[in-house]
Amino acid sequence: MTTHPIEYKKDAPLTLEQFTALYRNSTLAERRPADDPDVMRQMMENAPLTITAWAGDELVGISRTLTDYGYVAYLADLAVSKSVQASGIGRQLVRETRAALGPGCMLVLLAAPAANEFYPKIGFEHNPRAWVLKPDDDVL
Repeated sequence: MTTHPIEYKKDAPLTLEQFTALYRNSTLAERRPADDPDVMRQMMENAPLTITAWAGDELVGISRTLTDYGYVAYLADLAVSKSVQASGIGRQLVRETRAALGPGCMLVLLAAPAANEFYPKIGFEHNPRAWVLKPDDDVL
């Protein structure tokens, strides 16, 4: 657990090393290409909205969002370092993301299995109509 107060920043600069370390220190590296620096760099550099959580100079959380800022935003990643999970950082990252998007923008996501119980607690509504086409799958 950190003794530093948590500071939230919108689109703050971060290094690939900080970004990848956070994914490894959370459970997200299990489902993201943390061993592929080229893809991780693309993920880091091409998201139109990132909100980060910092304990001093340590990156402890991130909300990485793809959005048009008007109608919909896809919360691609919500990662919080295991050492500070269950301390409200994830919830605040979602609040900060929502505030940055504006009042008319819907926020959607695909939950990690371990997070299925978290999202209803912070106000998300379950939607069974999500569909995924993986990179190796063909459009039929």
